Amino acid sequence: MRITRAKIYRVDIGGRRPVLLELFTDQGCTGIGEAAVAYGVGNTAAAGMIQDLVEALVLGKDPFNIEAIWHDMYDHTFWAKGGGSIVFPAMSAVETALWDIKGKALGVPVYEMLGGKFRDKVRVYANGWSFHCRRLEDYAREAEQVVKQGYTALKFYPLARPDAGPHGNIRHVSLRSIDRAGEKWAVESVKAIRDAIGPEIDLMVDLSAELTTDVAIRLGRQLEEFGLYFLEEPVDPFDVEALKKVSEHVNIPIGVGERLYSRYGFRRVLESHAADIIQPDPGGVGGLLETKYIAAMAETYCMRVQLHTCASPVATAAALQLDACLPNLAIQEIYPFRIPEHWGIVDHAPELDIRDSYLPISSRPGLGVELNQKTIGPFLWAECKRL
Repeated sequence: MRITRAKIYRVDIGGRRPVLLELFTDQGCTGIGEAAVAYGVGNTAAAGMIQDLVEALVLGKDPFNIEAIWHDMYDHTFWAKGGGSIVFPAMSAVETALWDIKGKALGVPVYEMLGGKFRDKVRVYANGWSFHCRRLEDYAREAEQVVKQGYTALKFYPLARPDAGPHGNIRHVSLRSIDRAGEKWAVESVKAIRDAIGPEIDLMVDLSAELTTDVAIRLGRQLEEFGLYFLEEPVDPFDVEALKKVSEHVNIPIGVGERLYSRYGFRRVLESHAADIIQPDPGGVGGLLETKYIAAMAETYCMRVQLHTCASPVATAAALQLDACLPNLAIQEIYPFRIPEHWGIVDHAPELDIRDSYLPISSRPGLGVELNQKTIGPFLWAECKRL
């Protein structure tokens, strides 16, 4: 079997811009993957990097040789060594599509090739529900509604200003600075949500690495009383010393990882015990096997894993295959409140099956989803063929 062709899609639906890859083989088997750059800036660059990788290092290869192709991409792009948010998501898209091909060809779900499953379903937490909240009562009301829908865990962004930013649904902090009013708002919004949902619901807070270390510590200490499940990205994820300082001065578990890339990017965080929960994104760190390596490394440091995902249902399907086979899994991130067209990217979006804060893991071959050509066809960006 050889890879003969590829299609790259830059989808734009409901405020998200997923970058999807479809690989084709000479035996008619296809596979799909995603570069997790569905928000922020970098969508076009990731699509271009996928095209470069496919044309230079993937076309003509045997799709079963997944690790060999991964190491070709890592060794021969030059930029992958020490690379970041463009090259590794592109590698992730390729690697995930290869696993999808192999699973379909063998007639098994990906988790069977990654050691088999520990669980049939995974607990999830709801994200994205707070993006349109403007007042404290909005946060309280919307959080209460999420819980009424059966979710037992939810996350939000207390530093987000109540006005939409230019590249997403929330506006992040500028220049690492908030005034006393912003700090008060952050604490009051967490309190409003906790009061609304009660003490039994798990609540996560994401600071998106927007503050200096001193302010992150000061704010974190004020949030200790609310019994948070974790405090995410209090400072820059690559500043291990700052992350360690926060973890030593704030009595809340620290989560980090969506903006770290490959096992090499996680190494110092793990060695320093600078966090408690590691959050690699399978669509960003270099692929499914790379994520499993990172999770295994975290296990040796007594840390749990919560896979980050904030892209299309393809990314969710890929994460679920890993969720099945990670012994140190904590919980899975999910954005369940998207428009119907977003779910229409695939034949059946996994998110549609959430019940009582749990999501079943598909046993269909490969990733368990297929692209809906009617939905994504208009978003075709490039097509690569073996000459």
